[in-house]
Amino acid sequence: MVKIHPTADVQTNQIGDNTIVWQYSVILLGARIGNNCNINFNVFIENDVTIGDNVTIKSGVQVWDGVRIEDDVFIGPNVTFTNDMVPRSKHYPESFKETIVCKGCSIGANSTIVAGTILGAYAFVGAGSVVTKSISPYHVYYGNPAKHKGYITKEGVLLDLGFKDKNGIIHKIIELGND
Repeated sequence: MVKIHPTADVQTNQIGDNTIVWQYSVILLGARIGNNCNINFNVFIENDVTIGDNVTIKSGVQVWDGVRIEDDVFIGPNVTFTNDMVPRSKHYPESFKETIVCKGCSIGANSTIVAGTILGAYAFVGAGSVVTKSISPYHVYYGNPAKHKGYITKEGVLLDLGFKDKNGIIHKIIELGND
């Protein structure tokens, strides 16, 4: 069963079971949203957007055309995606750059994700970051512009650049992508 708050403007019927849409959110007709998602207060989701299962989108997020969000993703409050590399008033591109947020990725509050990037599986973007290039799986990035600062395990254990956790234990990440 889908729960949609009466103040939300939900135009799509492509929403999976057990998804909740909170107050004052707007979801346009072409959007596709999976099962067991939590779309918080005051979220805007445009038409050409795909959201997987078990996704949490916190308050104040804008998800524009061309954004693909895979399963188990966390998007923190006030994260902003872009989709036009040279925006001009009343000038629309023929197509928008595609941005992909891969399975298990987490994006911290107030981050900006520039169009055309891929955020790898289980990657972690720290709060307030400006992501201008793609991030490999299991990598930790933060800053403006966001830079590689460490790694993260699938279970969410933060590691330094030497793969050590806060206790000095070295971890091996089998599925690590190239940096």
